[in-house]
Amino acid sequence: MLPQAFFSGDTVETARALVGKYLVRRYGRITLAARITETEAYVGRMDKACHAYGYRKTERTKTLYAPPGTAYVYLIYGMHCCLNFVTEGEGEPAAVLVRGLAPRYNQDIIAENRFHCKCGEMTAYQKKNFLNGPGKVCAGMNIDRALNGLPYGSQELFVCGRLEEAGLPPCPDDDGPLDLKVGKRIGIDYAEEAVDFPWRFYL
Repeated sequence: MLPQAFFSGDTVETARALVGKYLVRRYGRITLAARITETEAYVGRMDKACHAYGYRKTERTKTLYAPPGTAYVYLIYGMHCCLNFVTEGEGEPAAVLVRGLAPRYNQDIIAENRFHCKCGEMTAYQKKNFLNGPGKVCAGMNIDRALNGLPYGSQELFVCGRLEEAGLPPCPDDDGPLDLKVGKRIGIDYAEEAVDFPWRFYL
């Protein structure tokens, strides 16, 4: 598990550093793991795309003020969950959205969560659109609003630098340098000048 200090620094740098790390989800006797392939940064004090822009505090956004590493899970379109990890110091509303994953452990269960079939049974379209979006991430990893506010240190949901840290076999395909790209965030046309912030990071 990454140390809590990993989440307590600058949000944009944390979003960049999370790419290539591993998201681990445990429930019941099941463990799922996937490599983080895409993230976005959101900073409440000056970012009009952030739910807590200008330090807005509501029932929905109060989790953003929690200690670093807390899970912030919210709904979009009333149906899809999105997973974020709170960043910076407690009381400073900021977070990193996990936008994309590549499955690494118990891939068949992740596929069943998404498409009700095993990996080998997915169509080409399903493979292309497996975990490439925040709602798809949560569906595949069995993450819902019940995990909103989950504190740092929980074994139910956490991030690690290597799969071995979670007692899982390594993935040789992940060796080597990251081909990290930077771009504008997606789906925030309402955010005025914040639309152009280069705060999306992806492989």
